[in-house]
Amino acid sequence: MSDSKQFTLYSHVGGPNGWKVSYVLDELKLTYETKFLNFDKGEQRSPEHTKFNPNGRIPTLIDHSNNDFVLWESDAILLYLVDRYDKDKHLMSADMGEKYQIIQWLFFQSSGQGPYFGQFHWFSARHPEKFPSAIERYRTETLRVFGVLESVLSKNEWLVGNKMTLADLSFIPWNYLALSSMLKDDKDFNFKRDFPATSAWHAKLEAVPTVKKAFEQRAFLLANIL
Repeated sequence: MSDSKQFTLYSHVGGPNGWKVSYVLDELKLTYETKFLNFDKGEQRSPEHTKFNPNGRIPTLIDHSNNDFVLWESDAILLYLVDRYDKDKHLMSADMGEKYQIIQWLFFQSSGQGPYFGQFHWFSARHPEKFPSAIERYRTETLRVFGVLESVLSKNEWLVGNKMTLADLSFIPWNYLALSSMLKDDKDFNFKRDFPATSAWHAKLEAVPTVKKAFEQRAFLLANIL
């Protein structure tokens, strides 16, 4: 493990969940080394990784400043980081009600957005056979999730309170996957027209320096390494 960085993050260049953790580490100005695993070689299931994460998925975070504490599952990692290191409540709220609303959105992201968007991506772009019924089901669910976000963001600038929080950041990499890959050739879909408030919110988050930096790093790695 790295002696000079506070954390080691096991991630994947194309996988959205690892980038969620990068956003928060950067927002909290924490130092870390990212080890990008090669899924084609099965590195996520290698003993070198599963000794930390028995699920063989990413992300996995090791906190070297806390006795090499290991944690996996992206939203659990996000909550750990703000509980331990976000003393100024930069990405959380000091209000108990708002805190649990943020957690509510993290649960929705991990149980709704991530799985539905992931299945849509798999059946529309990765599965060797085309199953129109599966593609349509998960496309419909993807649009439904955007609709849930729109119903809130049409009334509020952010998902919780009057500032960007963990809740907002957790959605961005999966949104990006949907918009850049899954829906980019869908002639019936227009993000700005169909979900104007969500589109504006997404664009505002893309412009956040730490998020922008991560997008640029991901693009560079995809172009030069994979």
